[in-house]
Amino acid sequence: MKRKIGALEKVEADLSSLQYKIRRDPESYQGDFITQYGQYEARREIFLEAPTSATDKGIISFRDLIDLISHVADCYPAITKRFPEDLITILNLHHEQLEPELREKIVGSLVLLRRKELLDSPSKSLRGLLYKKCISDLRNSNSKNTNHRLNRTFQSALYNLLTSNRSSSKGLWVVKITRELWKRQIWTDSKAVEIMKEASLADNEKVVCGGVRFFLGGDKEREELEDESSDEDAIDMGRIKHQMGINKKTKKKARHMEAAVATVKRKERKKKQPHPLNFSAFHLLHDPQGFAETLFSKHLQNSKSKLNLEQKLLVLQLVSRLVGLHKLTLMSLYSYFIKYLTPRQPSVTSFLASLAQATHNLVPPDVLEPLVQKIANEFVSEAAAAEVASAGLNAIREICVRQPLAMNDTLLQDLVMYRKSKDKGVMMAAKGLLGLYREVGPDMLKKRDRGKDAAMGLRNGLRKVQRFGEEAVGEIEGLELLEKWKEAEKQKKLPTHESREEAHSAEGHSDGDDEDDDGWEVDEDSDSDSGGWLDVSSDEDAKGPDGDDNRLPKKLKHVDSKEEEVEVDDEEDKENIPQTAIEASAEKTSTLATTRILTPADLAKLQELRLAASVNNALPAAQRKRAAAAHQAALDRHRDDPLTAAEIEGLASLSKKSTKEERVAAAKEGKTDRDEIRKSTTAKRKEKKQQQGKSTTNREKARKKSFMMTLGKAKGKQKQSLVDRGKVLKAHKERGKRGGKRGNQG
Repeated sequence: MKRKIGALEKVEADLSSLQYKIRRDPESYQGDFITQYGQYEARREIFLEAPTSATDKGIISFRDLIDLISHVADCYPAITKRFPEDLITILNLHHEQLEPELREKIVGSLVLLRRKELLDSPSKSLRGLLYKKCISDLRNSNSKNTNHRLNRTFQSALYNLLTSNRSSSKGLWVVKITRELWKRQIWTDSKAVEIMKEASLADNEKVVCGGVRFFLGGDKEREELEDESSDEDAIDMGRIKHQMGINKKTKKKARHMEAAVATVKRKERKKKQPHPLNFSAFHLLHDPQGFAETLFSKHLQNSKSKLNLEQKLLVLQLVSRLVGLHKLTLMSLYSYFIKYLTPRQPSVTSFLASLAQATHNLVPPDVLEPLVQKIANEFVSEAAAAEVASAGLNAIREICVRQPLAMNDTLLQDLVMYRKSKDKGVMMAAKGLLGLYREVGPDMLKKRDRGKDAAMGLRNGLRKVQRFGEEAVGEIEGLELLEKWKEAEKQKKLPTHESREEAHSAEGHSDGDDEDDDGWEVDEDSDSDSGGWLDVSSDEDAKGPDGDDNRLPKKLKHVDSKEEEVEVDDEEDKENIPQTAIEASAEKTSTLATTRILTPADLAKLQELRLAASVNNALPAAQRKRAAAAHQAALDRHRDDPLTAAEIEGLASLSKKSTKEERVAAAKEGKTDRDEIRKSTTAKRKEKKQQQGKSTTNREKARKKSFMMTLGKAKGKQKQSLVDRGKVLKAHKERGKRGGKRGNQG
């Protein structure tokens, strides 16, 4: 039985056979092609007039004609000259109304024409449209729940596009899409970081810069976007309710009220949700050591690299941050810096910042010492400019913060002498280096430079220089302060000694086991009012387990809980105290972190105690406030934060003499600040009200009223009779009882 072929199948078969014949002999079938191209133009005009009302039959025919022309367009380039532009126009104008299969066919035809080199490049508007559609589609798919399947498919496509041809500029779109999705926190996994890692290792200069800039600034962009979304204009519900109570009630205002309430509730729900763990891109790298070595060898050490100086600086900053953050070992990196450490080198402060970033405590001091010596010889000298010397001292200090062993005694003592410089920037930079080594290596300084605290610490053995490779014991900084504060709070809650004695005398000796409330042993025959120390040692207790008379120091039991100092009168007992016991008492480690879970309130109190301990209370109030602010800024700076060239330049601005215009501008700025400070509290409150758009009180309005407008009211009051005045006072009293003209409602 013969198979029946429908009309559409016949057309499709005819078009397929025509395509085959045209490919074999274009000249013989040119007339047939012109006929089909005319039908395409007619279908296109009908579709553009009414894209939403097109029938299924017309759409199928239009799609088949587009497929035919796109496959044989290279045979008739003159006839199909406007064909690519027509397809782009349809996509630009009616991309939302297009039927999915027709849209896919148009995009596929454009790709085919591009492959046949009949389309130079898609228009800028089309590329922008496709980019926006990709971003919006991924945002909508991941709005409620993460669409892992779609994300994996899209990431694999981008990864393959980037690695298929490393020298192509198509990787720019991969970088742009990945960076935007990372900024919007749609992609936060290691797969996105791997895509940008491959972009950083590409052969195209623009793609390399895009990938490197992602690692250097992608996390900051994400934080800024999050801050902008959280800092939206807050809705003042009190003000809206006040307006609804006073103004005329309309449906429009009621809708505004409902929308405001819904917005506030949505924000409250968002605040209560757990904060997502947004790891930095540096921490999601699979092999940071291999990545840093490949970057350095391919883009910096390679003499055939096409990157210019600015692009090489970006790559160098990325390599140095990887080395410093992950404490990598890349010895050839430090010798690379030697030729750039001269004041005549362009962007030399960026090289100094990169060198400081690449330093950590596991870098051998023998590798860093020649670099520090060269910086000192090139930058820090009497003949150098003040800005140059200040930058050199700051760079040396940043290096020595990370590896104090990179400095030798002779060089340190020479650099410290610059604290007597007449230039303010050089003097402060040298004092910063001196203050650093008073903390980390006071024995390298001369006695007169050590200062009181460092000298006492050396004498007591509390300040020691860490040896190479030695790591500090891991513990929470300032935890002992929190433990002392908790003990003090516990002592405040406990009853005093006198109240305990009264309670003891009232209860008698029935509860003998419960007399020791706070852990002290009290002798029954002792005088409770003495408040002294009791000798409770015995010869049997002093003997060791082997029967030897190895006397331990006398045990002193305290009677008064307010005393804190223990005095030992017997000099022989002091000499017999073992040295290990003294060291154990001196280096007592807090066990608070191992015995209980710290709550958010405990962590907040710990931060407050750290800040209070860092500030010397003997300082004046202004200096104490500045010191607290500086310490808080140091705590806020995370170890992941980069070191910039501006921080290396640091105090160089103090050395530069400002012009007259700059001094006038600074004086004007300071004057406005002083005027702001001198404002009264009432004036500040009034200005704040005006900024928020709030209304003023009747008394404030009366003050602003013209004097001539108040004369009539004053004359009317003078002519009032006693009866009228009584009525006014009575009405005023009743209004006050019910809460004003409108009463106390809500």
